[in-house]
Amino acid sequence: MSASAADSARSALEGLRTEIAKAVVGQDAAVTGLVVALLCRGHVLLEGVPGVAKTLLVRALAASLELDTKRVQFTPDLMPSDVTGSLVYDARTAEFSFQPGPVFTNLLLADEINRTPPKTQASLLEAMEERQVSVDGTPRSLPEPFLVAATQNPVEYEGTYPLPEAQLDRFLLKLNMPLPGREDEIGVLTRHASGFDPRDLAAAGVRAVAGPEELAAARTAVSGTSVSPEITGYVVDICRATRESPSLALGVSPRGATALLATARAWAWLTGRDYVIPDDVKALALPTLRHRVQLRPEAEMEGVTADSVITSVLAHVPVPR
Repeated sequence: MSASAADSARSALEGLRTEIAKAVVGQDAAVTGLVVALLCRGHVLLEGVPGVAKTLLVRALAASLELDTKRVQFTPDLMPSDVTGSLVYDARTAEFSFQPGPVFTNLLLADEINRTPPKTQASLLEAMEERQVSVDGTPRSLPEPFLVAATQNPVEYEGTYPLPEAQLDRFLLKLNMPLPGREDEIGVLTRHASGFDPRDLAAAGVRAVAGPEELAAARTAVSGTSVSPEITGYVVDICRATRESPSLALGVSPRGATALLATARAWAWLTGRDYVIPDDVKALALPTLRHRVQLRPEAEMEGVTADSVITSVLAHVPVPR
């Protein structure tokens, strides 16, 4: 790929941040995480209390992309077929025909995914990993690109079903969306006072600035980002250190190490480099690994968090020069 094509693709992806900022104040880390996930063909889990713009963020991303988008509101009575699709009997032809579900799209917004039972949550496992759906034993490929952006409220709230480890591991990134700071919250209220309507993103000026062509070009450019043996060893050392942590019952698997390397490459490319440095690994370690570790009960009772364990690991693992 030529340098000009790569620069054009990078500009298009950076333009997503500008468009999203027209609707969402702050939450820069979450915006960056969504762009990284697009580059890595990964899926994103957004976690935060109600009212911090999780759904609005994904809707703004969808409006900034020339991609097909569908939304599923996950509820306790949602069935797997409501997500994947099902066979429907046609009386005129006396045959069954497949009616695709909302998962057959480019960007699927799985809203409040932890409010539906595990059986329905599991209906996304094959789609997220294999990018296909099997109904009645017949696999059906999903469109390309395909990304699941799921939102959830913290599991201590009533009426939720914590995602199982296998489901969590399918997400490339888990992005925490905190409550905004004072200045950001003032910015939110100022926008609403001036007539901002979160249900009408077009009126807010959000427009599509990238499509499948730009995304494909960007992914090709990211695949050309070089990784030295020292960086590969650094990623492995970080993940192995989590497996030896006394605070964790489950450390990061090799799949997690692969994910960290992929996100670091995407971040390096976004920042304008064609090679990965240790700071790229550090920048993406928390969102890439926090949902891939499991705390020991005694550590959890002492107030230890996954983020604090990973931060400690990063502080102790030697950084390559």
